[in-house]
Amino acid sequence: MQSEPLYREKLTKVLKEKREAVERDPYRLSFHLMPPTGLLNDPNGFIYWRGEYHLFYQWMPFKTNHGAKCWGHYVTKDFIKWRHEKVALTPTEWFDQNGCYSGSAIIHEEKMYLFYTGNVKDTQGNRQTYQCLAISEDGIHFDKKGPVISLPEGYTAHFRDPKVWKHRDIFYMVVGAQKLDEKGTIALFESKDLLNWKYKGNVIKNENDFLNDFGYMFECPDLFQLNGHDLLIFCPQGLEPKGDFYHNTYQSGYVVGVMDYETGALEHDEFYELDRGFDFYAPQTTTDEQGRRIMFAWMGVPEQNEQNHPTISHDWLHNMTLPRELLYENNKLYQRPLQELVELRQPNVFEKQVHLQPEMFWKLLNETTKGTELLLDFLTLPEDWFQIDIAEAVRLIYSKEKQLFILERKSYVDGKFERRQCFLRNLTSLQIFIDTSAIEIFINEGEEVFSARFYSNMSAHHIHFSSSGSCSFSLQKWSLSSYHIDS
Repeated sequence: MQSEPLYREKLTKVLKEKREAVERDPYRLSFHLMPPTGLLNDPNGFIYWRGEYHLFYQWMPFKTNHGAKCWGHYVTKDFIKWRHEKVALTPTEWFDQNGCYSGSAIIHEEKMYLFYTGNVKDTQGNRQTYQCLAISEDGIHFDKKGPVISLPEGYTAHFRDPKVWKHRDIFYMVVGAQKLDEKGTIALFESKDLLNWKYKGNVIKNENDFLNDFGYMFECPDLFQLNGHDLLIFCPQGLEPKGDFYHNTYQSGYVVGVMDYETGALEHDEFYELDRGFDFYAPQTTTDEQGRRIMFAWMGVPEQNEQNHPTISHDWLHNMTLPRELLYENNKLYQRPLQELVELRQPNVFEKQVHLQPEMFWKLLNETTKGTELLLDFLTLPEDWFQIDIAEAVRLIYSKEKQLFILERKSYVDGKFERRQCFLRNLTSLQIFIDTSAIEIFINEGEEVFSARFYSNMSAHHIHFSSSGSCSFSLQKWSLSSYHIDS
């Protein structure tokens, strides 16, 4: 175990040595947050405070695989201009020496409280976990207070990712967990002062609840209210593919219901996947002064061909999704790109009414592989299929006949096209954000969302539209500016 000053000295040296390699990468992202170097994964401690949004993240700065991670730290006022602050938490204490794992933030008495999982392993690989606290008066410098919760009885050491919120006059915490029978669950705690916590049991109380046998581990829980409904977001591990569902290594999704704070039980409906693409995990939400529920997620999936990404040779790996506003309307959770992102649009918009005839295609020259937004509103669709081909690496297909929306991408593992798809009764609009090596597709104003990393031939700038029959839509295209990031 090394001291914090030594850790920070080593980090400064690594950033200086590897920054040039990262900046040379043609797949370096333009308007998605990525690590200065090394590996990024879960968003942590996402909070609005004193007019700024703080987004911490799991960070392994010294290499592009997992290990004893620290908390990196981005701050913004407008989601366009960002600054990368000094590392917030380092794995340098006895209770977090093998990693400052994921957690959350809350503001109390004009101070920022970070709750995180301290990971400890012995020489045989046996794990211990502690739910830890660090406090800051300025949101930049943090004073570690150590563990506030040790492992309760009835759980394995896979016990992590505390999310804290306040309901009425009581603070609550959910923790992702695994029971002794190796089934996933979510533990609940309550506190009056954020320091002394009382265990209330599992959020899932009913032994006949389908979530009692819904994978072997639940990660990254987040419980909040939206439009009068209680939503629980979490990441179940160990689900087998089922129809169009659960085709990534691990899943991210939510249930909707009613939380009984007296009993600590959540009565809920079925599980819904949040994102239907290849790369989405560990989402976390917060609210701001406007009352918006905003979400970030890691644009990746654990253990899914991570070391095959071409960015590895340039000493970095993974990124965040775009920020999304969550809205619960008509018994459905919608995800929409945050309104501030329109400020990325450069002034000259390309607009056209497009009419496709059977078996013909229309080619749109995209002047750059960096920063493009497309907005399509459909007037008519063919009975069979409509397709968009992007940079010879991504295909978007809608079959009206089968009521399927399909995302295909060229695999960065073997170069073959692979597929994700979902049921979609009707297609009315598409909003597509294309970065150098990331794409996010918002369907019907956020009814469904697909996120994916992709790696195209950098000289392939064209976007092709084709259709099996008569098709018409209005198209708007913007070139997007890059995020401005101060280090």
